Amino acid sequence: MDEYMTVTLTLDNDEVVECAVLTIFSANGQDYIALLPLDEKGDPQDGDVYLYRYIENDPDDPELENIEDDDEYEAVADAFDEWMDTQDFEDLDEE
Repeated sequence: MDEYMTVTLTLDNDEVVECAVLTIFSANGQDYIALLPLDEKGDPQDGDVYLYRYIENDPDDPELENIEDDDEYEAVADAFDEWMDTQDFEDLDEE
C-alpha cells in the first residue's frame, strides 16, 4: 500500500477523521488543500473530498480554515476539478 501524507481533522460534530492530502493548490491567489478521508485501515474512502483554505504561517503547523463563502467554494471546487482532470489515478486502483 502507498503511504500518504495525512492530516487529522476534528469536524464540527467532534468526529475525528484521518485524511490523505491529495494536493495543495492555488485559486484566486489563495492556497487551498484537498483532503480525502481514510477508513480505519488507512485506505481511501469513496465519496467526498474535503476542501479547506490552507494558511502556512508556520511550516510545521499550517492552519486549515473552513470556506464559508459559496462563491469562493465554487471557485475552489472548480480549480480542484481542473487539477483532477490533469491527474492519472489509474495507479490508485491497483492492489
